[in-house]
Amino acid sequence: MNALPARESRTVPGAAARLRRDASNGLRRCLVTGESDERGRMLRFVVGPDRRVVPDVDGRLPGRGLWLTAARDIVKTAVAKRVFARAAKQDVVVEDGLDDRVEALLVRRSIERLGLARRAGQAFAGFTQVEKAARAGEVAVLVEASDGAPDGRGKLRRLAPDLPVADRLTATELGQAFAREHVVHAALLKGRLAESFVAEHARLAGFRDGVKDERVRVLERNG
Repeated sequence: MNALPARESRTVPGAAARLRRDASNGLRRCLVTGESDERGRMLRFVVGPDRRVVPDVDGRLPGRGLWLTAARDIVKTAVAKRVFARAAKQDVVVEDGLDDRVEALLVRRSIERLGLARRAGQAFAGFTQVEKAARAGEVAVLVEASDGAPDGRGKLRRLAPDLPVADRLTATELGQAFAREHVVHAALLKGRLAESFVAEHARLAGFRDGVKDERVRVLERNG
């Protein structure tokens, strides 16, 4: 773990007013990119009583929120550039592997959302069931294991080419949501539970895409 000292804060003209305006509109500003987005699409961190930076993926911990875009490289850049210390205006402790910890928490959230939909009768697993529901136009989201065989995944995608596909969870992780050893094909029916799962899955995708954000490249070049 690293104790990171705070550095002198640089204030951009109009930044305070912009932050207040964003907050009133339900938006939060990323400390790394400076861009604003809906809070449900971003990552919240807080500084605990022991000065440790704690990821708050549930958005419930007390304290002032420190917000980042949901992407692994953004989190790594925030750590490397001591962004948390500057924003909190105090020395903070950032544990090693913060990005991996966030990913694990987001996996848990995605599994929980999918499990909730399953218990409500809004999600189901199995190629035959998914194919039948997709042909009937009942599916809102296709869920495919990231390590599943390409032929089955391709057939379902061709059957419903306009449907969004969530494919960042492994077969073992999907199995946890359905109380099985593993699941390769699943789907969610239309409704709020599907929307909730898609939102969580989108945050997880930022940690499993393996694509470096161009905005981070610019920040790294400019120091």
